[in-house]
Amino acid sequence: MQQRQLLHHNRTTAMPLKTRQQIRAEFAARGVPYSAWARDRGYSPNMVIAIVNDDDHNPRLKCLRGDAHNIAVELGLKRGQVFKAEAGALRLSHVA
Repeated sequence: MQQRQLLHHNRTTAMPLKTRQQIRAEFAARGVPYSAWARDRGYSPNMVIAIVNDDDHNPRLKCLRGDAHNIAVELGLKRGQVFKAEAGALRLSHVA
């Protein structure tokens, strides 16, 4: 049976969503580098930077699935659940 781990972060409640400008301001106010935040959570620093610096009105990265979705949820850009599967849990089985 495939094991899946659902992380503790769940942003499905009515908390107001943040804009990318608000997120940049929060990082600047706290003095936290994007790369440190990303590494602490197991994400690519380049992906976090690309998402934070994207355009709010016409984003290049849609953040619909995978790490991009998880990053957007943890940053407060969108509602949803952060999901990370254990290694190998999402592999397709070989059909003989």
